[in-house]
Amino acid sequence: MNSADWSCAITWHRGQWKNSLEPIAAGADHALWMGSAVFDGARAFEGCIPDLDLHCQRLLRSAARVGMEPALRWEQVHDLCLDGVAQFRTGTALYIRPMLMPVRGFLLNKPEECELSVTLTPLPMPSDQGFSACLTQLRRPHPDSAPTDAKAACLYPNSHRALREAMARGFDNALVLDHQGDVAEFAGANLLVVLDGQLRSPLMRASFLNGLTRQRLLGLLREQGVMVPEQALTPADLEHASEILSTGNMGQVMRCHRFEQRLLAEGPWFRRLHGLYRQWALAQHPQRRTAGLEQAHG
Repeated sequence: MNSADWSCAITWHRGQWKNSLEPIAAGADHALWMGSAVFDGARAFEGCIPDLDLHCQRLLRSAARVGMEPALRWEQVHDLCLDGVAQFRTGTALYIRPMLMPVRGFLLNKPEECELSVTLTPLPMPSDQGFSACLTQLRRPHPDSAPTDAKAACLYPNSHRALREAMARGFDNALVLDHQGDVAEFAGANLLVVLDGQLRSPLMRASFLNGLTRQRLLGLLREQGVMVPEQALTPADLEHASEILSTGNMGQVMRCHRFEQRLLAEGPWFRRLHGLYRQWALAQHPQRRTAGLEQAHG
């Protein structure tokens, strides 16, 4: 696991940047005691910030889905993130986390009373060596029982339980099932597998998010004429996979080098996806995207 440098992390809150170790929540805050915050995560590395606009847009969608009504446009969040990135040395690898937190309320929050914070943490990109993973019997919740259509903080303790279980068994990561018992994703990232030489995706059911990195990668493949089928995958299917890959904001494209007790060599699909995403990402930069957004939104 990569280690975040919290001593150098900064947070924007109530109009100013401060050290991220300074508190920003009060004991009465709904987000603190009811776990009602939502957040999103973007990455800055080597001068690019892939899909920052989409991450900021998803933040506001998540807020609406858990009952918040912030008087805020996603472009404002986007600009704050860029302002934060500018306070670090060019090229610093960062984790960018905008978050919306309900403030007042008892059992129910007051929809319009929520606050924005933006935290940027120096965090190296993971190596290409990959990670080990095991299956956990913990499942993603049914959409009727949790806000699975939002990137909500309350969903993550179950991921932490899965990770602790995996680490106690000597693995780096956990593979989680969906609410119907089929393969869903890793504890913190979407999953792709290679079966019979073909790249395939688990069926994207409503118990977990269709990640932005996953969508970007599949879109880049479609531009090359490659369609990735979705299908219900069982844990038994993974016994025949030649590659198991993760797609997510933290490491973009990563490979699982050991699933349970089976070693998996670095394969052609990992090299292709890793190179494809990196080529696309490094062609992006904040100035170009900001200009495009201004043109698109007037």
